[in-house]
Amino acid sequence: MTSADTAPAFSASRFRAEREADWTAFDALLTRLEKGSAASLSTDELLRLPVLYRATLSSLSIARATSLDRALNDYLESLAMRGYFLLYGVREKRSARLLRFFTQDWPAAVRMVWKETVVIAAVMLLGIATSWSMVASNPDWYFQFVSEDMASGRTPDASVDYLKSTLGHGEAEDDEVNSGLHIFATYLFTHNSRVSIMSFALGFAFGVPTIILEYYQGLIFGAMIAVFAGKGLGFDFGGWLAIHGTTELFAAILSGAAGLRIGVAMLFPGATDRLTALSLAGRTAGKVMVGVILMLLCAGLLEGFGRQLITDTGVRYGVGIAMLLFWCVYYYAPRRGAR
Repeated sequence: MTSADTAPAFSASRFRAEREADWTAFDALLTRLEKGSAASLSTDELLRLPVLYRATLSSLSIARATSLDRALNDYLESLAMRGYFLLYGVREKRSARLLRFFTQDWPAAVRMVWKETVVIAAVMLLGIATSWSMVASNPDWYFQFVSEDMASGRTPDASVDYLKSTLGHGEAEDDEVNSGLHIFATYLFTHNSRVSIMSFALGFAFGVPTIILEYYQGLIFGAMIAVFAGKGLGFDFGGWLAIHGTTELFAAILSGAAGLRIGVAMLFPGATDRLTALSLAGRTAGKVMVGVILMLLCAGLLEGFGRQLITDTGVRYGVGIAMLLFWCVYYYAPRRGAR
């Protein structure tokens, strides 16, 4: 019998049990150092930092050599990188950190949730197709998807002239109809922003509420499209929506993707424990959500100014498509140093 036959097999669980206490201690010390300064640590803790850093590097080397779970490798790499920059690196200025967030961290986080983004986009499109077909075949379904407050007179019974006036075309008969355009747009934006935030916040429930909320958003848009398309105003409605909707709906999809990322980590933590998997997913999702908030602010500006000032449908489509291309290039175009 050879020595290879008698050597015990490598155990991932034993590896974790023997070393995880050091990782946790190192993580805790780094977190305290990041929040404060070296003065917040005792002398013994400061002396322990390089020891724990070397232990983390050793664990990372073994994890790579034995092809352990990718999530564990990512965690150890992140821990080692944080340790290096805090112990040996130059502390970034706030302006440099802000620049790095916009040029690297935010786009990288969005790329990391690309699978969840595709799933959420498919769910929303399914909702749009479902309600569109149902309302087109039977207009009575409309109020099952759109509340009277949200509809604000935009119903299957509304005249073509009225619906056209709500899109910023034609002559409104009175000030009430004129102001209704802004009120409806504001209501729709507020509603979508609230649903987007809830989609992320409820991701911890295994992603189920997130998927339901994104499907619900699709149902609302599909029902509205059916009403305007049924009156021959589908193209005009698309332009009215596109000028800010490409940014707003993209943000909604990303918020759902961030929530779903957390839900997946809850269900499938991999070789790491569930708490570690949630921590990693939460950091990625958090960066995505900071970006989502900025996108929603951008959509609000487009809704508040651009859509009111630009009334030509072709130009509205042009602005909407340009914004969509901007976000796609910003997030997904290859760049130097991209992760």
